[in-house]
Amino acid sequence: MRHIIKPFVFTALSFSILSCTDLDVDIKSQFTEFPDNERAAEAISADVYTAYRGAMGRDHWMVQTLSADEAVSVSMGSDWYDGGQYRQFHVHNWNADNGMLTNMWNSAIVGIVNSNNVLTIINNDEADIAAPIRAMRAFYHFILMDNFGAAPILKGRVEVQPDRSPRPEVCRFIESELLEIKDKLPTTVNSSTYGKVTKYMAEALLAKLYLNWSVYTAQNVEDYTPNASNEKLQEVVKMCDNIIASNQFNLTSHKFLEKFRPDNGPQIKDFIFVMPYDKESQQGMTFSRFWIHRSAQNQFANLPQSVGGTFRVLPTYLDKFNLAGDERNASYIGGKQYYWSNYQEDRTRPFLIRTSKKGIDQDYVGADADAQFEWQLELTRDIILRPDGAATLNVGNDQKGRSMGYRSIKFYMDVNVTSAHQRNQSNDVPIFRYADILLMKAEAILRGASATNGETPMSLINQIRSYVKAPLLTIAPSLQDLLDERAREFADESWRRNDLIRYGKFEDKWGFRDLYPAGYTEKFRRIFPVPTTVLNLNNIWKQNPGYVN
Repeated sequence: MRHIIKPFVFTALSFSILSCTDLDVDIKSQFTEFPDNERAAEAISADVYTAYRGAMGRDHWMVQTLSADEAVSVSMGSDWYDGGQYRQFHVHNWNADNGMLTNMWNSAIVGIVNSNNVLTIINNDEADIAAPIRAMRAFYHFILMDNFGAAPILKGRVEVQPDRSPRPEVCRFIESELLEIKDKLPTTVNSSTYGKVTKYMAEALLAKLYLNWSVYTAQNVEDYTPNASNEKLQEVVKMCDNIIASNQFNLTSHKFLEKFRPDNGPQIKDFIFVMPYDKESQQGMTFSRFWIHRSAQNQFANLPQSVGGTFRVLPTYLDKFNLAGDERNASYIGGKQYYWSNYQEDRTRPFLIRTSKKGIDQDYVGADADAQFEWQLELTRDIILRPDGAATLNVGNDQKGRSMGYRSIKFYMDVNVTSAHQRNQSNDVPIFRYADILLMKAEAILRGASATNGETPMSLINQIRSYVKAPLLTIAPSLQDLLDERAREFADESWRRNDLIRYGKFEDKWGFRDLYPAGYTEKFRRIFPVPTTVLNLNNIWKQNPGYVN
């Protein structure tokens, strides 16, 4: 159906820059009769699911991760400064010209418009086959609302340039859509529904929406406080209980890190909704490119030389991985490095780099500065900027700079990635996991919801700790304990920014944020600015408060 879908994508891209206009040709006229069945609906809805694939595999992940306390993206000399677009998210001084925000906005809009085009073809929003498309449309509205606040509510074909609806209104629209269609959604969980909408995806999205309800319905983003009353806490528990009672999901089908490898898929029973990737046919996921050490290409077969190597876990975040025996501690690697075989270090094969003392430290001035020797790569915990590095977060392009900071291997790449694959990985990225359901329920109870089914925050957290072999809690957890548990469980999964805002910690100090001290008080940054390119051509819109129009 590609010859039908391509014009729709063009229409969606046009809206992201301008606005949706009437189509010249009635899209239904391309069919003599619409085949009203699930297989046909799936055939025409492929572009609905893939609209956000590129953003989820790079820019969305970067924005959520770098604006939170997880990681920093450094430059090495003049390499990877890239106009400061990564630095902006770490120090919290981003602006509307940042291209990563533009890609997020445009991709979500494409998803919405593609959804509406398919719904126009189906011509019956109440039909069961329309329900998954409406759920995806709600999901894309959620991305816009969570990241940009006010957003246009787009249902059907748009004849005139729409206005943006206030964030609380978008929130309630998402809720109403999901409640209306969730019981029409498939309840089968197998390879045929992997990466697709099910009833449980809708309930997980509702649980996430309800947990953040007081964030999204605040009159102004700056008004929210972590002590704000949340009228939807019991609904969080209800949605989580529905998913738990389905018996479709569990934590124990695979060990923790096994779930995120390139061969992950429908066999992972922790996954409720995912974005599938394949290095050849479903490209766009490139996490490892930014976590791999710059000099470590030959750890992998034929890895392209354009390796970023700029992401480093912040030491304060790394310190949360401190539970004895916890399998999640292996999410990050540091210290002396060795070659890997079958996802295990081979301690008989140290990872050696031929270099010199000056190659290790560009400031070394001894007589033997250029003498070559074999040096075992060693990652250090701390990240120290060069004396003139504040403006660009420069750590230096010598081995000292390249080796600062531990690295994430949670989404460890396929060793068979080659230059033909352009660094694309085959690791599917989970969006909603069963582990999140358990922790969302625990948090809702801690915040005041009534416990159900004999489960407590402690018992819910202990379900997770048990499967990762971490010490079980013996006393009731605090909200801070739960936030730390979320840090360990969902690192690199693009939820940390969302969590920190809900907990009132998004303006806290971490890393090099004191390079822009105003960021500690600029609460308007809980949402991002509408991209300049979008505002220029949607000229009835106003920029989000706090940002320059």
